[in-house]
Amino acid sequence: MLEFDQHKVKVTTTAADALNACEIEKFDFVILDYLMPVMKGDKLALALKERFPDLPILMVTADAEKLSLENKPAGVDLLLGKPFQLAELREAIGAMLRKE
Repeated sequence: MLEFDQHKVKVTTTAADALNACEIEKFDFVILDYLMPVMKGDKLALALKERFPDLPILMVTADAEKLSLENKPAGVDLLLGKPFQLAELREAIGAMLRKE
């Protein structure tokens, strides 16, 4: 869907790979999951914001009730609960890009 919407997509499998990719390339936004191996998404979001303060970050999570918009982790711009519809993902990405 992201490629269909004309976004260039880079998939990484670890937080370290994501941080490295952001050091090498400029991205318009990052989508990450809360539950990730080794480093959870909230820690990755914080590490990314420390290095790239203007980089919009969307966190998807099955724990949306625990991590409400009012209680979203530091570094996260938007939170999207799983499961979600593609239209919701598009809307979230649009909202992040309009903030730039």
